[in-house]
Amino acid sequence: MPRGDKTLEPTAGQTIGPFFKFGLEYDRMNEIAFPHSPGAIMLKGTIHDGDGAPIPDAVIEIFGADTDGTVPDARGSLHRDGLTFTGFGRAMTSDDGGFHFWTREPGPVGGKAPFFAAIVYARGLPDKLHTRIYLPEHDELRAADPFLASLDGAERASVTATRTGDGHLRHDIHLQGAKETAFIVFG
Repeated sequence: MPRGDKTLEPTAGQTIGPFFKFGLEYDRMNEIAFPHSPGAIMLKGTIHDGDGAPIPDAVIEIFGADTDGTVPDARGSLHRDGLTFTGFGRAMTSDDGGFHFWTREPGPVGGKAPFFAAIVYARGLPDKLHTRIYLPEHDELRAADPFLASLDGAERASVTATRTGDGHLRHDIHLQGAKETAFIVFG
């Protein structure tokens, strides 16, 4: 990118990865709640590309309210103590595109449908993608949610987790294609 007699260096958002692991990993980053502690659930899924293939080198971050609907403001997301619920977690996908978090089920915040805010970073993306992961329950609150109301049925399904037989949550994210997840545009 020549600019006069200077050349500007590309920023991280303009370069091609995968280089996500460097500087992003920290101990127990996907353990927002201590595994198997009272109220802890697992949120798991797979991130897929436009052809439906799993992405083995993506990063997903989530943030969610506590079970009573309070938005956490505690410090400690990068230095887990095993006790403090910060609401924030990060996971790198495995070789088969899978991710998982130990967290708590978010409660309704201000009477609105509970969800996890999610950000996905992956190769080939010039910037991160924002989406939400709604709980499959709370039909009345989901029906009144402005973001969900702006989506058609398939798009709503793309941002709604499913409940597994053991009470945990599953949610797959598709970056493109027929099953593309609904993403939020900021700008």
